[in-house]
Amino acid sequence: MKIYTKTGDKGTTSLFTGTRVPKHHVRIESYGTIDELNSHLGLLRDQDMDEHSKKTLSLVQEKLFTVGSILATEPKKDKRLKIPRISSEDIEFLEQEMDRMNEELPEMTHFILPGGHTTVSYCHIARTVCRRGERMISYLHENEPVPENILSYINRLSDYLFVLARKLSKDLNAEEVKWIPEKLDWQNHFFNLNVLSTIK
Repeated sequence: MKIYTKTGDKGTTSLFTGTRVPKHHVRIESYGTIDELNSHLGLLRDQDMDEHSKKTLSLVQEKLFTVGSILATEPKKDKRLKIPRISSEDIEFLEQEMDRMNEELPEMTHFILPGGHTTVSYCHIARTVCRRGERMISYLHENEPVPENILSYINRLSDYLFVLARKLSKDLNAEEVKWIPEKLDWQNHFFNLNVLSTIK
């Protein structure tokens, strides 16, 4: 089987139904971002972590192939897809995983800066790509309906990845760096503004 077909050389590609659309079409951007997310999850899964988290990420990767397949299909031809759909049980599974991890984590009182360990950083990158995917799918949904469970699953997945990043920080003894906004000295602030205005 040849990988290259040359059919996309002029900037178009086919949906599952055969319809040709521009490669910058929001539907392509949507499932392309899910593909990007899946690659980041593969990189994350290859890091040093507990087997349960690895198995969960593998399961999520499989679900993302389902998400991508649905997004690559026009709503009016959706019935042609002979694959399982994203179910409420899939969403509940992520919620249960988050609840389980949260039981062992300290209460979060501040925003957390991404980082502290390479594995944790990979997890945060996956989380932000997931958020971008959610934004693209939401944009697509404004013009063409997307199954509600798809939006819910991707939203919940980004939350899961945030909690997983915290769990990995704990497991790897990495420091969670809190974001504590710098308090503004208003007198100095206004003094500096006045000085700047005289310079101008």
